[in-house]
Amino acid sequence: MTPRAARSQEDILEVAMAEFAANGYAGARVDEIAARTRTTKRMLYYYFGSKEGLYLAVLERVYAQIRRVERDIRVSELPPDQALRTIAVATYDHHTTHEAFIKLVSIENIHRAEHLRRSETILRENATAITLLEEVIARGVGAGLFRDDVDAVDVHMMISAYACFHVANRHTFAAIFNRDMLAPDLQESHRALIGDMVLATMTMRR
Repeated sequence: MTPRAARSQEDILEVAMAEFAANGYAGARVDEIAARTRTTKRMLYYYFGSKEGLYLAVLERVYAQIRRVERDIRVSELPPDQALRTIAVATYDHHTTHEAFIKLVSIENIHRAEHLRRSETILRENATAITLLEEVIARGVGAGLFRDDVDAVDVHMMISAYACFHVANRHTFAAIFNRDMLAPDLQESHRALIGDMVLATMTMRR
């Protein structure tokens, strides 16, 4: 692939991400994406094959971004408790600054993950999120710091649920409780809270 073609595809994916996030899979218009990227519908299909192919490429792109964030954390160089907190905070920081990602995940849940399941890339790469946590938890259990009856999938669920909630439920939460969860003055305490919650869970003894 030439550098020009690579840039063109990246531009298309950036615009397509915004279009799908704003209008969902059914509502997104390929003509609109082509117009905003100064390309043609024919060229777009040449690169991605179909509307679904483009949508899958967008999903793969946004999931790859959060996986890169996780891989950049050198967990093996950190004590297990610090590593776990760092993963939790990094996930929170990513999710609360990538609204399109949360919207796309919500849209794909509406479709019962029917598109995501067709992407071997997403299914393969997202397994690394669990192996990363498994490594940290195993070290924490071995050191006598963590309990051994909570698995990595549950920890991932806790972290993701907290981080996603801030974006997915931002407006309803603000309407009901008059609090904007993404207000700048709350971010430091909310970042600390997710680390505290996960560590408290993993160090709690029954």
